[in-house]
Amino acid sequence: MKLELLAPAQNKECAISAINYGADAIYIGAKSFGARSSAGNSLKDIQEVVNYAHKFYVRVYCTINTILDDYEIIEAQKLIEALYKINVDGVIVQDMGILELALEGKLPPIQLYASTQCNNRTLEKAQFFDKLGIERVILARELSLKEIEEICKNTSCEIETFIHGALCVSYSGQCYLSYSIGGRSANRGECAQPCRKKYSLVDDKGNILAKEKHLLSLKDFNASEHINELAKIGVSSFKIEGRLKDENYIKNVVAYYRQKLDKIGEKTSSGKVFLDFEPNVSKSFNRGFTDYFLEGRQKIFNFDTPKSIGEKIGKIEEVGKNYFVIKNNNLHAQDGLYFNGTGCLVNKVEGNKIYPNKMMGIKKGLIVYRNSDVEFEKQLKTSKTKRQIAVKITVLENKIEAIDEDNNKASILIQSTETAKNREKMEETLTRQLQKTGESDFFCEKIAINATNLPFLPVSQINNLRRDLFNKLMDERIKNYKKIEQKPLKYTDYPEKEIDFRGNVHNEYAKRFYEKCNCKITEKSLESGLSTKEKPLMTTKHCLKYAFNLCKRPINLYLIDEKNQKYKLKFDCKNCQMQIFKESN
Repeated sequence: MKLELLAPAQNKECAISAINYGADAIYIGAKSFGARSSAGNSLKDIQEVVNYAHKFYVRVYCTINTILDDYEIIEAQKLIEALYKINVDGVIVQDMGILELALEGKLPPIQLYASTQCNNRTLEKAQFFDKLGIERVILARELSLKEIEEICKNTSCEIETFIHGALCVSYSGQCYLSYSIGGRSANRGECAQPCRKKYSLVDDKGNILAKEKHLLSLKDFNASEHINELAKIGVSSFKIEGRLKDENYIKNVVAYYRQKLDKIGEKTSSGKVFLDFEPNVSKSFNRGFTDYFLEGRQKIFNFDTPKSIGEKIGKIEEVGKNYFVIKNNNLHAQDGLYFNGTGCLVNKVEGNKIYPNKMMGIKKGLIVYRNSDVEFEKQLKTSKTKRQIAVKITVLENKIEAIDEDNNKASILIQSTETAKNREKMEETLTRQLQKTGESDFFCEKIAINATNLPFLPVSQINNLRRDLFNKLMDERIKNYKKIEQKPLKYTDYPEKEIDFRGNVHNEYAKRFYEKCNCKITEKSLESGLSTKEKPLMTTKHCLKYAFNLCKRPINLYLIDEKNQKYKLKFDCKNCQMQIFKESN
């Protein structure tokens, strides 16, 4: 089975690294209308990424996954037209107004994918997009393996799931907390991440259950142990989160999942990755790992810190005046350590003795993590990993032929009037020089010499022939690249008869779309200027009642932030969900 590894790209450099280290597809933001507004890219840079990606048959998707006002949706239309012209393969969208543009024939036939921001957490929602004609549905992160399997079995579109990276505590597209606090809307790509701030948890009698903890901060997603199961139940695209992550993070995480996927299926792209390090996702930014709800509820939160904790090193066995002991620690000077909500830097290491830059908080029995491995980061930064396409070369009497792993073919004539006097030596020279693919995009898998009268060729001429042959073969690859176009969409009934502000309808095109799908809009988007009073600002499967073992107690709970703003918590115990409402001060 063919499986797509989909990697994020903050910029052109991250995109190139994602491709070189094994991604089958990348997703990247343009200058505007992306859910990560600080990760925008020019059309020129995106075109360079597309040109590089398509050499390896890697696909490029652009994120236009914010809600748009009536002016912006026309600008988004122009942007999509421009992206189509530079051969972007698909667009990830949240705003239903874009689908209305497509239905009205106002968009080029670029593939359209339903972003996780569309709140895709039910079979009915996935089936709606499937019947509509959407090529791919990106599922909510909160779904279990059983729920994902049900969706895969009962839809014909491609199904994409997240497998790694940061977790939004709220259902995607249903978080209004940042907008409520300071006007920075998550649905508009400007989330201020209030979920990573400190809160206190109190009951209606004023008892403090938790004081100034990161009560809405989740661990990071890691589904690496479930890749095989996800593939078997029908997931076709495996998505890494991280459009704000740096190049080293991309190299490590993409290489790690490339190895995982190669064990169970085929790539959707081409080329072999010649890796020069051992990937380890624990060494890159993480808040501790969870597989979230794939196999039922578990400890998904990290209340102590929203920062990276990294990889587990071990337990402190002994504490001296200016050092502490961890056996077999494998630490280096300048490594960063995390423990018990704080941390330190390593000044030097002598055997099992670690000399930190400060001793504050260090005591016997503490579990210590390394959240900055300087040697590993250096290894990533200087990595010479490359990706090359397999090619077989055949030498004939009057030409050299090449065929790559995707069955693209090219040949080049040999200009020689002299037959080799020493055939064995000429064969050795040809084989040696043709294998010197160096920094090209190809590597020689096999060389066959099938010439009865082998021509004599000097080394310089062989090198020129090899270069020209590879250039010709690459031109053929690009010419034969298969760009899949969006099939026509058709209106179909929305699974709900009416929808309120949670439909995120921010423009007239979106309103028209829902109405044509037989769904009444009772409220426009919250960002249109509606009051946040008595409206759920966040809906989440992270439940503080569950976290504090209060499930069976009839208790009213509140969050209080660092500015003393109070939020009421409501619990749907049947569906194990929590909602957050703003209380009037």
